[in-house]
Amino acid sequence: MWRFMLLIARLVVLPLCRLRVSGSVPAELRGRPLILAANHVSPFDPIVMTAACHKAGIAPRIMATGGLFDAPIAGAAMRKAGHIRVDRNSTRVADALPAATQALRDGNMVLLYPEGRIGLDPWMWPERGKTGVARMAAAAGAPVLPVAQWGAHAVLPYTTPEHLLRSLLHAMRRRPVVHVRFGDAPVDLSGVTGTPGAQAMQATRLIMDGIHDTLATLRPTEMQTPHHVDTTRRTDPSRIRPRRPTDAAAEQPNAAKADAE
Repeated sequence: MWRFMLLIARLVVLPLCRLRVSGSVPAELRGRPLILAANHVSPFDPIVMTAACHKAGIAPRIMATGGLFDAPIAGAAMRKAGHIRVDRNSTRVADALPAATQALRDGNMVLLYPEGRIGLDPWMWPERGKTGVARMAAAAGAPVLPVAQWGAHAVLPYTTPEHLLRSLLHAMRRRPVVHVRFGDAPVDLSGVTGTPGAQAMQATRLIMDGIHDTLATLRPTEMQTPHHVDTTRRTDPSRIRPRRPTDAAAEQPNAAKADAE
């Protein structure tokens, strides 16, 4: 069922965008517990990631919002495929963590979004992550591979389902390029120290840094001057992720190169 859904995602994506997948899941990380941690910029992201996984030859279990599991057809397919329900903003949200941890202990690959929602940063860089992914990694002894995706917002913007038909028709006319990049190596979490809570917070920062750095390879000239600012995303200061000094420094060579060209 799940492998069939992966194929269907490729067919859905085809008329709407040009999918470009770079990087790969290293051979030594396949067939064992592994967390794929991705950024979240658009409602179209899950379909893009599903298609990218098919192209990469992997079939991870996905942690997805509970609303998908309640849909008449999609919900049955999600349950049959063994995906993991996340009931955000409810008393059952805590059930997702042990379910995902058990899936990892059973030898599965799990794909999730550490931000826990579509990011609200108008520049669309990753927000501050939640500690669930770090706690899962520690409990299951699973490495975390960062994954970056970029361009899905050109298919379905943040305001979806508003003007859904118009967005789809616009995407079919333009077929924007959508990128998915698998990181070069798992995030190094060996140096985290302190109490379990402190370790989870440190690990979360490192994981989000890994996602950010992977995304930066897809947006090399946008550290300080993004090409697109999405003003429809309401600001949420509580989730702003601190920018590292090296981010600004890394932009200088790119900016100089762009000026020279």
